Amino acid sequence: MTDSSVFYRSRKPYPTAVRGEGVYLFDAGGRRYLDGSSGALVANIGHGRVEVAEALARQARELPFVHGSQFTSPVLEEYAARLMGFLGLPGFRFWAVSGGSEANESAIKLARQYHVERGEPGRYKVITRVPSYHGASLGALAASGMGARRAIYSPLINEAAWPKMPKPDPSLPGEEDAERLRGVLEEAGPSSVAAFIAEPVVGASDAALTPNAGYHKRIAEICREYGVLFIADEVMSGMGRCGAPLAVRLGGDVTPDLVVLGKGLAAGYAPLAGLAASARVYDTVMNGSGGFKHGFTYAGHPVSVAAGLAVLDVVEREGLTERARVQGERLLAGLRELREKYPVVLEARGQGLLLGLVLGDPTTGAAFGTPGVADRVAKAALSRGLITYPGTGAVDGTRGDHLLLGPPLTITDAELGEMLAALDGALEAATREQVGTA
Repeated sequence: MTDSSVFYRSRKPYPTAVRGEGVYLFDAGGRRYLDGSSGALVANIGHGRVEVAEALARQARELPFVHGSQFTSPVLEEYAARLMGFLGLPGFRFWAVSGGSEANESAIKLARQYHVERGEPGRYKVITRVPSYHGASLGALAASGMGARRAIYSPLINEAAWPKMPKPDPSLPGEEDAERLRGVLEEAGPSSVAAFIAEPVVGASDAALTPNAGYHKRIAEICREYGVLFIADEVMSGMGRCGAPLAVRLGGDVTPDLVVLGKGLAAGYAPLAGLAASARVYDTVMNGSGGFKHGFTYAGHPVSVAAGLAVLDVVEREGLTERARVQGERLLAGLRELREKYPVVLEARGQGLLLGLVLGDPTTGAAFGTPGVADRVAKAALSRGLITYPGTGAVDGTRGDHLLLGPPLTITDAELGEMLAALDGALEAATREQVGTA
């Protein structure tokens, strides 16, 4: 689009989306696409929900904006209470922002201030995992273990502040896997560590990688032992997508100190994300210097919060958390059939409707270098009317191809069949040619 004034993310051609309905998007030429990744795992309740649009319009007419340093609002108070109830986080406080990067930035800064208020200003490091992805803003990117997105900005990052832990190893029992955190803590110097942050089910950096049961419970215990806050990044995995309100609780009863939320909160109808802070963290900060030394102009934006409230109504009324579990099991079974059919698919995995295909060399089981097989599969799927979310670099920042899948939680059996048929054709077309060497 040479005559456009838009700053695009890349030089590829972009179709113009003009309408959404259910699990489908339609472009200006009338072509229909099944949104097999909900955009970027965002459109949890599907497209074109009139009740959500009406809720936004009502709020915009009544109270479109107040600044969070000066006012609260009825819609924010109601939403925070409803949301904490849905998530099973009694006593937690909700901090509303506009996107997952802002929410993770907020969590990192809150963890730092918490320790300062406690009289431990030497705690500033945040342990993260490799690979991981926590956002595009500089602090959230520094916390991320995703080489390709991070490399160009590394001169702006104090690497010593971000110790890295290996990703979950599904071959290990959950408790044993989690114990590796202890070694990272000891090496970093426990008295210098403020927090540990992790995605309960990994998203864009290593499609739907999930630790074994007991992992998160042991992580929480180790964090408490060392006085470190446990931050669960549920931006992608939360709000029912994985078949539970919070994915961190899939393998046991766990309550992190901070829970970061996004994407499915407003399901794409408005920019909304946030963090839930335990009473201990909230009270420590408020009883210290009297407030959180942080803020965004659009934090707690009434119209965005109204979208979140309307989306939560849909999720609860239609039982979409349980639906994600049931439909996820069906989709995963179909993906495992494709794995048997196409040797390039090394693994099909995930929880609920956050699923992934790991692609690699069928002769060695090793990850590819950079042949772009995930991108080829995604392009072949798109030509068949299916949107997916390809990725690379899960092994070492360069090697590793995967496809992330996460349709709206409303997807029907027939639509699942359509999605699997398109994937089948895409894998056949993309693997017909030489896919490269390991």
